[in-house]
Amino acid sequence: MSDINSSLLAQFLRPPSGLLSLAASTPTQWIAVTQRFEEFHRNLALTPFQSLDGQNKRGGVVSCLNRYYYDTTSATDNSFYVGSWGKGTATRPPRDVDVYFVLPAEVYHRFQSHVWNRQSALLQEVKSVLTDSYPDTDMRGDGQVVMVRFGSYSVEVAPAFLLQNGQYWICNTHDGGSYKPTDPQAEVRSIEAIDQACNRNLRPLIRMVKSWQDNCSVSIKSFQLELLAADFIQKSPWRLNDFFYFDWIIRDFFSYLYHRSNTFVTVPGTLERILLGDEWRSRSATAYGRAEKACHYEKINLVEEAGDEWQKIFGQQIPRIV
Repeated sequence: MSDINSSLLAQFLRPPSGLLSLAASTPTQWIAVTQRFEEFHRNLALTPFQSLDGQNKRGGVVSCLNRYYYDTTSATDNSFYVGSWGKGTATRPPRDVDVYFVLPAEVYHRFQSHVWNRQSALLQEVKSVLTDSYPDTDMRGDGQVVMVRFGSYSVEVAPAFLLQNGQYWICNTHDGGSYKPTDPQAEVRSIEAIDQACNRNLRPLIRMVKSWQDNCSVSIKSFQLELLAADFIQKSPWRLNDFFYFDWIIRDFFSYLYHRSNTFVTVPGTLERILLGDEWRSRSATAYGRAEKACHYEKINLVEEAGDEWQKIFGQQIPRIV
């Protein structure tokens, strides 16, 4: 498999999208790329109804917790989106809505009196509060969150404590219980800064590789894919181009991903290092091979053949014919 840098010379062989008509020495090529990937990205974005539905589900959960812990019915106070909803990388169909709910400091001190697994006891209290308002809704409190299973998707609420350095402690119920430092706002700032520096290409790339993750049942966490995409796009020679280059961006990402097995990613803010493993390596190799073939078809305007290869990677959300 070729490395990402092996594609560098190709930038001199492919004109920017606005200059295609000036390339008089060769017939117009890559005629479908821009429209295909623009439409693909539109297909991945949440619909207004889905965004409102997620907002309402989050609001109901937050209002319930605010009533108990702060004597208010606000649907937004003391909480904020995290994960894909917080970073602006959520995809259609919606995944779980991730929310931090910031608890009063006195709750922390109250649970310090628990001798064993204070974090598990705290999650169970939050679950009990929510059960009073949603008695017929399936819930589970474990790990770091209380999961409220609504019909379409779940709200995962993480009870959190604000620290003086601007980070947050959240629960970790494993191994006897502990608090895990997190910095979700630093993660959002990192995504936004890189996206802005790379012609707004990071968030579309993240949504697309999440589509691959879903379609091909890839055993890598979405959070890890986001960090990898952010690292990759900063090094891509196509990072300042538009959707006309997204076939190459996608192809090169899978090459990059293949070579990142058993390495570490670093979480913005806390600087936690996470080992990636290699369970997904063979699937990234398969995706690269299909993307390379699709790129060849795109160049010579075999639009349907290219679409067939892209759909093997991403499923029906990327159009076969444009």
